[in-house]
Amino acid sequence: MGLKRIRSTASPRLDTGPTQKNGVMEVLLRTDRLVLRRFSEADAEHLADLDSDPEVMRFLTGGAATPRDTIEKEVLPGWLEEYRRSPGFGHWAAVERATGEFLGWFELVPLNRAEPGVVELGYRLRHTAWGKGYATEGSRALIERAFTEPAVRRIVAFTMAINTRSRRVMEAIGMRFVRTFHQSWPDPIPGTEQGEVEYELRREDWLATSNR
Repeated sequence: MGLKRIRSTASPRLDTGPTQKNGVMEVLLRTDRLVLRRFSEADAEHLADLDSDPEVMRFLTGGAATPRDTIEKEVLPGWLEEYRRSPGFGHWAAVERATGEFLGWFELVPLNRAEPGVVELGYRLRHTAWGKGYATEGSRALIERAFTEPAVRRIVAFTMAINTRSRRVMEAIGMRFVRTFHQSWPDPIPGTEQGEVEYELRREDWLATSNR
């Protein structure tokens, strides 16, 4: 389950706390049930396991796994560089507070240089974590964090049009449908012909509904 396949309840109580360094996990935030922390090179096994589940990858690669070598040499190095390039943004490992189990990841990253103030929200969770509200809980927490940054004016998310589960999450966290669009893929997967969808949440709309 995940929000995007694009090239390139009450509000959760946040406890961002001090960021820890020197070999200790650096925590971005905590919600009632989740800890979102920075990735490290030691997470390669977690990511390889996550991306080997055909159900998780269904709307991303058609079910094909991400090679372990790609994770170690491309994915993780890129995410670690994100922390340096865009402090406070990036991909964050999602860990269940009660058990310490790795559940997947969330992302909050600048969309592109051409649109300053626009960030992209996404996530990918283990199949066993689906249907428990984790996607909604983590996404709401990241939205709240994003809009505490004065420069962020709009949050966007993308998925395949046929990915109704992720579309329901987008709607549950207050995002609205913007458009359906089509991209050219060298390896189209089933459902590609129905296109991709974009959802958004603007700062002023979030403020109007968050009692801020």
